[in-house]
Amino acid sequence: MTNPKSNLAADVDSVTDRIETASAPGEDLFNDLSKLRLSQDFIETAGVKKLLMTVPVRKPNPQDFSRVHPDPAYRMEFAVIDLKDDRELYVLTPTIAAALPGECIPVTLYTAINRQGVVYLWPVRLPTSDGKVNEWYRSLAAGAERAMTRWVRVRANMSLGAYEITEAASTIPDPTWPEHSFQELLRIGFRDRLVNSLDHPLIKRLLGQA
Repeated sequence: MTNPKSNLAADVDSVTDRIETASAPGEDLFNDLSKLRLSQDFIETAGVKKLLMTVPVRKPNPQDFSRVHPDPAYRMEFAVIDLKDDRELYVLTPTIAAALPGECIPVTLYTAINRQGVVYLWPVRLPTSDGKVNEWYRSLAAGAERAMTRWVRVRANMSLGAYEITEAASTIPDPTWPEHSFQELLRIGFRDRLVNSLDHPLIKRLLGQA
C-alpha cells in the first residue's frame, strides 16, 4: 500500500526543485515579470472566475473591432434619456417616457463585445416617426447588423455625414460570450440609471426642480 506521506514528500521535493530551477537566490524577479505572471491554465485550474461587475453603455470605440450578439433575445427597444454632458444614458419605463415625450429618444440596445472581451450595450437610435432617413442612425444600425456575423469597426465620418463600417481584413475567431442573460447585463449596465418615477433625481433636474 502506498504511503500518503511519501507521496506528499515527493510532491514537496518536486515543487522545491522547480522553485530552485526557476529563480536563483537573491534574484530580482521584478526584472522579469514573466516569472511572476500566472498562466491562464493556472487561473482556470484554480477555479478563479472573472466576475462581470461593469457593463458600459456606449457606442463602439472607433479603434475597436466589435461583434454583436446574434440572438434576438440579446437586444430590445427602450426609451432613454441621453445626458451628453455627463456621457450617461438613463433607461425609462414606458409610462415615464410617455410623460416626457420631448426628453427621451427610442433606441435599440444591442449586446456587443470587443476583441479585448469587454461586453457592452450598444445603443442605436430608431428611425423618427416622420419617416425621414437620418444617415447617422441608418449607418449605425447597419453596422450593428453587420457585426452579428463579422468583426467590424465603426467610425464617424463627418465629411460623409454617416458612420463608416470597416470589416476585419483577417479571420478572427468568434467571440466567447459571457453566460449572463440580457436581463442581467441590463441590470449591471443601468443599476443606477433606471427611471421609474417622476420623483427620480434626473427628472427633477430636467424640470428645474433640483
